[in-house]
Amino acid sequence: MAALPFSDRLLFSPPKTLSLPPRELHTRTSLHFSLSRSSPQSRYTCPCSAGTLDPDPASEESNLSSSSITSSSGGGKDGNRRRAVRIAWEKLVRWSRSWRSRNKSVVLEKTRKVVVLGGGSFGTAMAAHVASKKSEMEVSMLLRDDHVCQSINETHINSKYFAGHKLPENIVATTCAKDALAGADFCFHAVPVQFSSSFLEGISQYVDPKLPFISLSKGLELNTLRMMSQVIPKALGNPRQPFVVLSGPSFAVELMNKLPTAMVVASKDKKLASAIQQLLASPHLRISTSSDVKGVEIAGALKNVLAIAAGIVEGMNLGNNCMAALVAQGCSEIRWLATKMGAKATTLAGLSGSGDIMLTCFVNLSRNRTVGLRLGAGEKLEDILSSMSQVAEGVSTAGAVIALAQKYHVKMPVLTAVARIIDNELTPKKAVLELMSLPQVEEV
Repeated sequence: MAALPFSDRLLFSPPKTLSLPPRELHTRTSLHFSLSRSSPQSRYTCPCSAGTLDPDPASEESNLSSSSITSSSGGGKDGNRRRAVRIAWEKLVRWSRSWRSRNKSVVLEKTRKVVVLGGGSFGTAMAAHVASKKSEMEVSMLLRDDHVCQSINETHINSKYFAGHKLPENIVATTCAKDALAGADFCFHAVPVQFSSSFLEGISQYVDPKLPFISLSKGLELNTLRMMSQVIPKALGNPRQPFVVLSGPSFAVELMNKLPTAMVVASKDKKLASAIQQLLASPHLRISTSSDVKGVEIAGALKNVLAIAAGIVEGMNLGNNCMAALVAQGCSEIRWLATKMGAKATTLAGLSGSGDIMLTCFVNLSRNRTVGLRLGAGEKLEDILSSMSQVAEGVSTAGAVIALAQKYHVKMPVLTAVARIIDNELTPKKAVLELMSLPQVEEV
């Protein structure tokens, strides 16, 4: 089984002090002495190689003490600096190995079946990722398109998305909700937000009340202003349906290509969040946990609207200064609304906030940025949307965001301008002029 990444919280917290046998203490003392007295050519031997897995914080701090760094003969300040950096890194790696050895997951071992609702690019990428972790596990994809189902089952290729990627053979596709959901341990929801309620209502009779739902969808329901943590239980008729949201800076194609990616799972149930973390974590996918469901969801929804604004700036060739100013202002607006709604500011500075905003606003793979870019270049929204094979959630989310801003009495000039442009009530050029003419105020 793949080694599990440790959480960000643990990464910057010292490990628990463990009692060490006399031999280990002797090794530490000798190691410290050798670092303090030896020549610059002396090599530092990681205690892991001698069987030591969990370093004692006190001993390790002594390794980094000024006496062990500054009193060595030869090498000068640069040699001392290099030695300090090497010790700090090896300490981190050694502790990481110890943490993984003591936190082996049984979740993957016990999981027999996972279902993915939706066969878009991200649903397909997530299905492939989960399936690749355990060949004995069945990963069932519930789709609407018979041709795509046939392609996946016969050739192990999603002919509509990722035609050049072979899917794991333990992925099966079906259009039958009953078959897909039968016996599932976890359910990944990858249906676009605006279609989620009707879709879930249609399959609710086959959903186990205790089946955990992991939402991959980012956005707000336009008519109700609900987030997915509200949409899913409501549509299934079960307010206690276990729920987790998975978010963060992640393009489907890079996940499919096993490029290094980091995401966050958020749930009010910490044990469930930890279970999903263990299910998904791999050498190329790092998963952090959070209890701030609202913060993760709001950030994931609002960043799509901001990405449209960033695309408009790019399409109008307004320059890098304008881009930086606009995205910074948009980040502030997201923070103002999210914290007013009860989200934590720290969440907005993390993977699901700043991380996802940077990816979506600055990279051309973003569908929402692409919509904005084409709007800024003068194309009509109807023509843009009709030419796209996938949904750009920011288009429908923009109106919902402004409704929330009015509800919570938050001024959001950039995101409001996007909503007006989408409604064809304001041109991109006029919007920029109006935004630049706003009163000069103190930054908050």
